[in-house]
Amino acid sequence: MIKELHHNKFLGRIFHTLDYCLQRELKDCVTVLDLGCGPSSPLQYCSNIKRSIGVETFVPYLEQSKQQKIHTEYLEKRIEDLDFPADSFDAVILIEVLEHLIPEVGADILAKAQKWAKKKVVVSTPNGYFPMDSVDQNEFQRHLSGWTVKQMKQLSFKVYGVSGAKFFYLPKNTIHSLTNQADNFCANIRFRPKKFFYLFNGLLQIFTYYLPQSSFGLFLVKSKKYDL
Repeated sequence: MIKELHHNKFLGRIFHTLDYCLQRELKDCVTVLDLGCGPSSPLQYCSNIKRSIGVETFVPYLEQSKQQKIHTEYLEKRIEDLDFPADSFDAVILIEVLEHLIPEVGADILAKAQKWAKKKVVVSTPNGYFPMDSVDQNEFQRHLSGWTVKQMKQLSFKVYGVSGAKFFYLPKNTIHSLTNQADNFCANIRFRPKKFFYLFNGLLQIFTYYLPQSSFGLFLVKSKKYDL
């Protein structure tokens, strides 16, 4: 039930879920580069996308994404090794990826993403450093950096809060696998019963969307038009 509620389009519009926010920002895009696409990218819910390239270095995630046919093309590469001509895609997205890079590499990837994107760069990441070790025996899942509201505003990103209030989350990740998302929505909630507090925290998302300093996650958008 939690999974169905999370992906419900009507509720997503009211509570500004990640799925809804991504759909809204990509509504004028048809080509997307999905950096670190993982096993089940939320890009799958953006029906207007005609061409997307999913980039993933961990083969099990890549194969799972291929089985779901989320992207039209795939690259098995580290995102640090990529290069594309300027304006190759309408949008470049990094969904829960930036925190897996050391700060210097993350900043470099953001600069490259802005070059590759014709219209915008869209990022989601935890609000500050959130400790996480390897997941699914994937060493690339370790969190190596934390990004704050202040940092992202200094990089000219528009900043919104997602995933409810940070207060309701454990101080460290307890999820062991990303391949079964239905079991993960409540896993890192601090209080019991977890389902109740997950839903209660979801209600708070109405407010934390506009108060990203207090949110667990950040949803970030940098449009190329602001650089004109």
